[in-house]
Parts: sequence; C-alpha cells; structure tokens
Amino acid sequence: MPKLKTHRGARKRVKQTAGGRFKRHHAYHSHILSKKSRKRKRHLRSAVMASDSDAKVLTRMLPYGL
Repeated sequence: MPKLKTHRGARKRVKQTAGGRFKRHHAYHSHILSKKSRKRKRHLRSAVMASDSDAKVLTRMLPYGL
C-alpha cells in the first residue's frame, strides 16, 4: 500500500489543534468589504473550529496531521 499524500490546499488553509480538532478561518473577508457591516467583518476575523462532518473529510486529506 503506498503512502498517502497530504492535500496541499487543505494544509495551507487549516491548522490542527493539540486535541486533534481542525481550526479554520471564515470566508467572505477578502474583498468587497465596504458593503459589509463592522460587526460582520469583526466576526469574520476570528477563527472557528471546523464542523464534525468537515473534520472527517479533513482527516482523510491530512493523513499525518500538521
């Protein structure tokens, strides 16, 4: 059985916490910010944990962690 390759796109976008969960950033915070409210932009700045359904996919994409 060959070694599994890390998905390079996922590796650049996601960090793994010490507990094994995945931390990601919000989308929609890169351009066309003038029409978005201050509150919305402020909340988009913070990182969040990936959902459980996404975490299953990420564990397959990142077989050896980060």
